[in-house]
Amino acid sequence: MQVINSIAEKAGIPDQYVENYGKYKAKIDYRYLQNELKTSEEAKLILVTAINPTPAGEGKTTTTIGLGDALTSMGKKTIIALREPSLGPVFGVKGGAAGGGYAQVIPMEDINLHFTGDFHAIGAANNLLAAMIDNHIHQGNELNIDTRRVVWRRAVDMNDRQLRHIVDGMGGKADGVVREDGFDITVASEVMAIFCLSNDITELKENLSKIIVAYTRNGEPVTAGQLKAQGAMAALLKDALKPNLVQTLEGTPAFIHGGPFANIAHGCNSVIATRMASKIADYVITEAGFGADLGAEKFIDIKCRKTGLKPSAVVIVATVKALKYNGGVAKADLAAENLEALKKGIPNLLKHAENITDVFKLPAVVAINRFPTDTEAELELVREKCMELGVNVALSEVWGKGSQGGTELAEEVIRLAEKESNLEFAYDLEKPIKEKIKAIATKLYGADDVEFSSKANKEIANFEKLEFGDLPICMAKNQYSLTDDPKMLGRPTGFKITIRDITISAGAGFLVALTGDIMKMPGLPKVPAAENIDVDVDGKIKGLF
Repeated sequence: MQVINSIAEKAGIPDQYVENYGKYKAKIDYRYLQNELKTSEEAKLILVTAINPTPAGEGKTTTTIGLGDALTSMGKKTIIALREPSLGPVFGVKGGAAGGGYAQVIPMEDINLHFTGDFHAIGAANNLLAAMIDNHIHQGNELNIDTRRVVWRRAVDMNDRQLRHIVDGMGGKADGVVREDGFDITVASEVMAIFCLSNDITELKENLSKIIVAYTRNGEPVTAGQLKAQGAMAALLKDALKPNLVQTLEGTPAFIHGGPFANIAHGCNSVIATRMASKIADYVITEAGFGADLGAEKFIDIKCRKTGLKPSAVVIVATVKALKYNGGVAKADLAAENLEALKKGIPNLLKHAENITDVFKLPAVVAINRFPTDTEAELELVREKCMELGVNVALSEVWGKGSQGGTELAEEVIRLAEKESNLEFAYDLEKPIKEKIKAIATKLYGADDVEFSSKANKEIANFEKLEFGDLPICMAKNQYSLTDDPKMLGRPTGFKITIRDITISAGAGFLVALTGDIMKMPGLPKVPAAENIDVDVDGKIKGLF
């Protein structure tokens, strides 16, 4: 690893804005963006997305990092902008999010664990607000909060199903008011979404003040601003708001900052990091969580709409193994050539490609993350089907070859980025809430229609009455399927999406539509990854992936 100051110098960042966290990590003061980069031209923004994830793995982050290294090796000034990993999945089943093989961001162990403490600060800000709500009720409840309608939950950055539904305030009169409560994972907290969508500390405070934490006995919303919480919350977040700078194995600068889940929240790294990178590089490679039905949709319909950012090109990552899995092949049998299963699974890839090119009107390339077991016949079949859609296919071998394995993909990205792109959104903000949800479900998922539960109908009517109807939609849906049933793989047809509830993130500026059994606090699997993680006498961590 190079010392981080050398990486900052390579990126052109003046030393006075670099705040070192040891030798290999640094935070970059956000005032650099405000003070010196306002008039700078913006880079070509390349969005990396994927098909629906499978147990076979797609390698989206690995491809993102390898593409950045490939562009750097070709003489392009490139910065990678990624999300920070959540501890819950690191110790659960998904593992970390630092890439793999020769396409990694480093120091991997630090990035996947505590890193620079951003998530701890976000959790602390979330829980400070929770403490202030209950203290306000205990101290006389001047705002007339209905204790049955406190909607703000506590947060912890861990998969802990035991905390989904709890009763707190037990004990005597001095121990608070007894009420039902619960925890969300930190990356599902609205504070995380606000953190990632705020341009500076002033906007951060303003957005925090808008958080709806409860309702009065008369049904009026109560905000964090009414509790005077936003200043203290921002004080906890002021250092976290500065983007984190690290490097790839080949020395390409990488901002890793913020990390909302894409199946629950909007799934993109921070606006500040993306903007800063786009002002100091020629190419910025960023990614959105999970498939194009979730992360890419939210990147465009929420992040791009709010900021004016526009991708110059989109990379859709897939593997032959994952496509065969979508075609019905068991995980244990994915290494064997199976053209029939591949034909059945390819429509999933084609739907994601159509989402990018037909719905959002952006140029796209399919990146096949190549495995040694992939046969020429299988690769040719994928190429043939994508070409029928007018989308080129580039092989990516960055896991095993680093930047040299990403040259073909990088050349196609450069070509596409020079094209004119006319970004369109999936829906107009002025449309009613139900119409916006239906637009996402029918255009992006391929659903026939949307059904709303009685609770969802009630909440939609309430939000429209409170004049929140013009907010964008953040769909909370499982990541494994285009439907709200994670077992329906491939490209299903003839299905409906069911909205069981809808909540508001007024500070983040969107409505959250919950489908299926999606929840804001995951649980650990039967054999969690934590069982294989250890540290030796020299402090070296093993078992992280």
